[in-house]
Amino acid sequence: MADVEAAAGSPPPDALPAVTVTDIEAAAVALRGVIRRTPMETCRTLGERIGGEVWLKYENRQRTGSFKLRGAYTRLSRMSAAERARGVVAASAGNHAQGVALAASLLGISARVFMPIGAPLPKIEATRSYGAQVELTGRSVDDALVTAAEYAERTGAVLVHPFDHPDVIAGQGTLGLELLEQCPTARTVLVPVGGGGLISGVAFALRARRPDVRLVGVQAASAAAFPPSLAAGHPVVLGQLATMADGIAVARPGRLTFPIVRDLVDEVVTVEEEHISRALLLLLERAKSVVEPAGAVGVAALIDEQIGPRLPAPVGVVLSGGNIDPVLMLRVIRHGMTAAGRYLQLRLHLPDRPGALAALLALLADQGANVLEVEHVRNGPHMSVDEVELGLRLETLGHRHSEQVLAVLDGAGYPLILS
Repeated sequence: MADVEAAAGSPPPDALPAVTVTDIEAAAVALRGVIRRTPMETCRTLGERIGGEVWLKYENRQRTGSFKLRGAYTRLSRMSAAERARGVVAASAGNHAQGVALAASLLGISARVFMPIGAPLPKIEATRSYGAQVELTGRSVDDALVTAAEYAERTGAVLVHPFDHPDVIAGQGTLGLELLEQCPTARTVLVPVGGGGLISGVAFALRARRPDVRLVGVQAASAAAFPPSLAAGHPVVLGQLATMADGIAVARPGRLTFPIVRDLVDEVVTVEEEHISRALLLLLERAKSVVEPAGAVGVAALIDEQIGPRLPAPVGVVLSGGNIDPVLMLRVIRHGMTAAGRYLQLRLHLPDRPGALAALLALLADQGANVLEVEHVRNGPHMSVDEVELGLRLETLGHRHSEQVLAVLDGAGYPLILS
């Protein structure tokens, strides 16, 4: 329990952990042949939004679908033979789980992973497919971490923390080295933040190589532990986490990562769920890339009009993971299209006579509105005997197009009841 208790209650160290760019460079050497050097490409659509160049670092295409393999393999590869013989245990919502499972398999180490009840099924199955034993426990990563620490204490297995260990931080820092090599002109770098392991590693890399780069962490507003922690001067525990971005839903900053973010990161911003879903939709449609909610928060910050336009360009954005549950993806696409004004729901009264519905649908077709659903109601308290109520769900091209459709319907004499 010692590690968990330290993270939960002990003050963070005054000095930064002993992680140097030399440690990160050594991790990069050890990771050759294990990880992929993920691509980094410009995104014209986002560039036009902020009036400057935007580069996307596609870490969602990494082995296991996220950056987590970098830190997990680095941590396990630096364990002694005696530690490896004891096996490892980890806690994760899914990405760290897969990273530990694959790293353990590659190094011949037995692994057990505790995941929260309700963790996405694809992440659970992927973790098992890499050879780890999976147990579901608790409602959050923090609950699972407590169980993992108890298991480590009881069995002697080595606890592989998802973010609060120097070797993990060094491994994640290799992403920062790659990013600078691929986009040497970057003036701002946006990094998703949960417990802080990724941004801590990237911070050490950037401050050693390019101290002038503005480093910005991004959290989901409904699961943002860093802003109140930074304001208080110590890690603060959130009472509730409610975000689709499960990969960064961490209730408190790490004991080691907190001072790194405090001292080396320029700013931590938060984004709303609406912007996250819009970012996912944009990445699907314009970047042709599947990204999980946690991995898309950097793009969400760019499309937030309060954040994106003030960031110095060129901007590098880390897409940290792509392990999204297909069921969630369907919901997110619908939510993102609604947020972008691409869905219009309305109710109206229609004359109850032959051809009335056909005439209305023809009018909508002329306006380029795609009819998704039609509900036809003949009996209601506010209808006369010679009319029916119609519920419509339309797909439009955005807010302006929706307003145009409503104006045409009103001009054609259809009494509208917005739903």
